[in-house]
Amino acid sequence: MQLVINTYGSYLQKSGSCFKVKVNEKVFEVACNKVSSILISTAAYITTDAIKMAMENNIDIVFLDEFGNPYGRVWHPKLGSTTLIRRRQLEIAETSEGLNLALEWIKTKLSNQIELLKRLRNTRPQRSAQITYYIERLTPLLERLQNLSGTLEECRATIMGIEGSAGKIYFEAISELMPDRFKFQGRSRNPAKDEFNALLNYTYGILYSSVEKACIIAGLDPYVGFIHTDNYN
Repeated sequence: MQLVINTYGSYLQKSGSCFKVKVNEKVFEVACNKVSSILISTAAYITTDAIKMAMENNIDIVFLDEFGNPYGRVWHPKLGSTTLIRRRQLEIAETSEGLNLALEWIKTKLSNQIELLKRLRNTRPQRSAQITYYIERLTPLLERLQNLSGTLEECRATIMGIEGSAGKIYFEAISELMPDRFKFQGRSRNPAKDEFNALLNYTYGILYSSVEKACIIAGLDPYVGFIHTDNYN
């Protein structure tokens, strides 16, 4: 489980083999072996004993800003990649294998977007024509990806353009299906302009921390990208 600390003034400390959380007059404990990670998203206190127990049990501590974006984390110093894995990661980015990986990631993303819209169409027969309109706009973009060839460097801009166009269409469709109160005008970040984007940004931040951890444990460098490169996205 993830232990989430999101109440101002919370106090996290070690208590035997448990983490003890104090929030005002409330106190609760959770066994260390039941915690997979600790997320702290507000002004809180944590003792060095709690940090030490987390590190000894391979529990990473992630700090999130008010938008849900991770801005720091503490983990065991032995986590990380070997030089061989990092070198191989860099080499693949320059080969057709790197292009194939990038294409598979984005094709899977678009396929999942189309599949979700189809499922929504099945449960909303009165909106079938409207949802079909968006599906038919997404499908050609997926076909364009399937026809790409060359090197990753040659195709990167095209891949990112297709991904961006698909995202715009997809979120336009989602907005149309939302109740009027929660409709939104595209994606917005830092700050979110509406409730939907606020929730999405926060959950993306939590998901990001989990994916980053998985990459590091696998020995991959999360900042050596195939599609978004040379920055910290």
